[in-house]
Order: sequence, then C-alpha cells, then structure tokens
Amino acid sequence: MPRMRYEPFARGSHPVGVRSADLTDATRDRRLALEVWYPADARHVGRDVAEDGGDRYELLPGLPLVNQDAVRDAMPAAGRFPLIAFSHGYGGHRRQSTFLCTHLASHGYVVAAVDHRGNTIRDVFEQTIAARSGKPAPDLLATLTEFIAHRPGDASWMIDRVLDGTAGGVAAHVDAERIGVAGHSFGGWTALAVAERDARIRAALPLAPAGGRLELPANPLADALDFGWRRDVPVLYVVAQRDSILPLPSMLDLFERTQARKRMVVMQNTDHMHFCDRAAQAHEIFRMMPPPGFFEDAAKVTPPFSELAAEEAAYDVIRGLAVAHMDAALKQREDATAFLQSDLTAVLGGRGMDVVVH
Repeated sequence: MPRMRYEPFARGSHPVGVRSADLTDATRDRRLALEVWYPADARHVGRDVAEDGGDRYELLPGLPLVNQDAVRDAMPAAGRFPLIAFSHGYGGHRRQSTFLCTHLASHGYVVAAVDHRGNTIRDVFEQTIAARSGKPAPDLLATLTEFIAHRPGDASWMIDRVLDGTAGGVAAHVDAERIGVAGHSFGGWTALAVAERDARIRAALPLAPAGGRLELPANPLADALDFGWRRDVPVLYVVAQRDSILPLPSMLDLFERTQARKRMVVMQNTDHMHFCDRAAQAHEIFRMMPPPGFFEDAAKVTPPFSELAAEEAAYDVIRGLAVAHMDAALKQREDATAFLQSDLTAVLGGRGMDVVVH
C-alpha cells in the first residue's frame, strides 16, 4: 500500500470532546477555570463540526452564545495521547483560540487551557470601562510584573490537574511523558517561561509572543526570560508581519535569544488578532476600544482588518504548523519532521499565505 501524504492542515480523524472545570489552587489561593479538549469516541463522528452539534458557551454576560467545534462531555477515545497546555493572551480567555485547540485534539492530542484570573477578557473589559469613566487606568508594568509570577504557575498547576484527573477526567488517556506548551501574546511569553521552568515540557509553540526587548522602555517580561533551559526543547515561533501590538523586531529578538532548536514562520500581512477565534471581530473591537495606555497607542497604528489577510488563511497555516511541530517533537513522526524541513515558503504560499521562514 502506498504511503499516505502527510496532511496536518485538514481536521484529523478524531471527533473532539470538551469538558470544563472550575478549581482552586489552594497553595496560591487562586480559583481558576479550565477547558480540556480531547479525542472523542468514534460514536461522536461529525457531531463536533455539525452546526447544531458543537458546544456553545458564553463569552461575556449579555453577549450571544458562541460555538466551538467540540461535543460537550463526549466519551473519550481509547488510547493515550500527548498533552498540550495552552495559555491565552493579555485580556484573552481559555477559549480564545478554539480553531487551534480543537484541531490539535482532532489529530490525537489532549489540549488544556486555563483562564489566567485577573488577566482575562472580563477583567480587562471592566478595567477599560472604568478608565473611560474617569477612574485611574491600571499600571501596565505592575500588571505584567504581577502575572510574571501567576501565569507560569497557572499553566504548570493546570498540567498537574489534568494528569491527576481532577480537570476533565481524562488522565487515563494522557501520556505524561509527552507534554508540549503553546500560547498567544502574553500566553506566548507564558509558553516560553513554562518551557524554561517546567522540566516536563518537550515542545513549545509561542504564537506572536510577548517578551521581546524592544516592546517597552522597561520590559519585565524580557528580563524574566533567560532561555537557560539546560535541555533541548524544540521551539516553533509563528508570528505576524504587521503586528501592531508586539512588532516583528521584538519577535526576532526573542528568536535570536532562544538557544534550543528553533524555527520561525512570519505570516505576511497579518496582525496580532489573527491568532484568535473571530479574528476580524476581535481586531476591530481592539481598534475601537483598546485598553488604556500602551494599547491605545498600538490601536492608533492598527490598520482596518479589510487591509489584511483573511482570517481563515491564517488559521490554516497556524493549524498545520502546530500539528506538524507537535507531531515531530512529541510523536517523533518522521513525515512531520520532513514536512517542517521542506520548502515551507512554497507549501504555505500554495495555500494562499505568503510567509518568511527563519
């Protein structure tokens, strides 16, 4: 039988289940909400992507429910799968990138994400409304410093809870020897910090990460990363060429400082929100109502989404690269390694996205 061509872009062979948990980290007195996506039993085939079969959830009180391509509380598939921890961005939430998390689960991964309490969309929305009503805006550097301590701990604690079965009840289906980490923006910084501090991590996928030395005059995020991991953790950066919040030179600074095996793919004509669900909507909301201070300045130079690449083109690239990177690093698939070593500029250009590869 001829060998099948490696295909990380199409949805995988597993239907996807999803479970939520609301737990307390007693040692740090932090109550945290988690989402766990996982390969589901074959009886759920098609339901996860059906218009009336997927899960619906509330993003903010009063807003319409939104969908994700997963079946709530579906029966897990038999077997043991690698685990990927996902960290959201500043003012994001655990379900901000379900286009990616559900895709990874369909390819045979358990994916877990946590709401970083105090730094979620609800928290930042309330702070923005308060500032527009005349109350003092939060001090950005103080907030960043606070979450330098919280975020990596949140992610490692979440991994512990998935592995002991407290979160999602899927511990029997997780291979604890194969764990990766991913994240967007502040979550991308979190992914790098967790790779540095948690020896269980074997692969990292920072998406438009914070932490470059060129972002702020004084940047505690940059100072908190030393890349002295004392082990080789393969890193794939996927970043946006026209990022108005975390400009490309800062990404290149992080890339240069990374001492592990590394690769960077720069998606041309994309911006910071191309890594989030409903990217066009998120982008325009940021332009119209950015958080106060640093983000207001970034919003002034943010172009309309109509001038940028289509969100689905970016999603396609992010999904395919994420699967290939984790397949190569966590599953040791030779076809995934060969794919990553191929001419990605031509491959991704053929799928409608111009890229620069470092």
